[in-house]
Amino acid sequence: MGCVNDPTVVTGARRIGPERLAGRSGTMAMVAMDQRESLRTMFAEAGQRDVGDHVLIDFKRCVTAELTPYASALLVDHQYGLRGIVDDGLVAPGCAVIAAADHLEQPPGGQVEDTGLDDQVIAPGFNLHRVDALKLLVIWRRDEHRDERVELARRFVALAEERGVASVLEPVVRATPAELAAGSWDREAAIRDAARELSVLGPDLYKVQVPLEGRGENETLLGECQRLDEVIATPWVVLSQGVPVPLFPEAVRAACMAGASGFLAGRALWSDVVGAADQRAALREVSVPRLRRLRQIVDDHARPWCEAAAHKGHL
Repeated sequence: MGCVNDPTVVTGARRIGPERLAGRSGTMAMVAMDQRESLRTMFAEAGQRDVGDHVLIDFKRCVTAELTPYASALLVDHQYGLRGIVDDGLVAPGCAVIAAADHLEQPPGGQVEDTGLDDQVIAPGFNLHRVDALKLLVIWRRDEHRDERVELARRFVALAEERGVASVLEPVVRATPAELAAGSWDREAAIRDAARELSVLGPDLYKVQVPLEGRGENETLLGECQRLDEVIATPWVVLSQGVPVPLFPEAVRAACMAGASGFLAGRALWSDVVGAADQRAALREVSVPRLRRLRQIVDDHARPWCEAAAHKGHL
């Protein structure tokens, strides 16, 4: 079968699927710009004294304007810019829009501890004009709340289907205090266990952490990615969290050679541009070449979403 490779195709009343998130090759090179308090912390660490909401919004608008001409999709949150970015026409033609549907429980300066569905996004009146997909972050742990997280993910997938848009599910694994105390924490096994538990719920796209955080010999990393591909039940892409910027291209290559359809990444593209005096110039100089290189890797090595879906029996 062939992919629907033209992201400008209008599908009428039919529910939007992963085809809208892909480029003409059927692969995905997507920019994540939904960071909230973590982005504020990044600006503060870069030396900016006043990190008001306007700083976050302006940076997201700059990233959108400079990077979406080279991306197949953009992920952004409604708290800091979604509607303005969309309504002001900042997203390049052919680039899909993914709206973050997660409410983050995150202390100032800390990491996200847990998530739920954002009440505003799931409300019937939430404006989904020009939005092609919803994304939910799930913090996955081997604790007493596993069943609740499964139901959260199941509810999210059903919500996206009801709204007529694609669903992107993003589990991020964390150790429990007991695992850390016992020395039994195994990050790679946890990533696979989360995939077995959550990808079978049927999201259109599964967004997963890079095995080994992108470290290790190429053959070792490829082997870990292949083990991951075996347990993910849907098309999948990798995120860049935890992967050093210089290692991300080879991590993407290994994941794509193992069966991934691309990436949905933020920090690996623009983290060292945060706080630049001329953000748009820095994005053009630093981030655009990175994104173009990554897109070429994806086009050369990734499994198109429709082939992945057929391979996994997801169509």
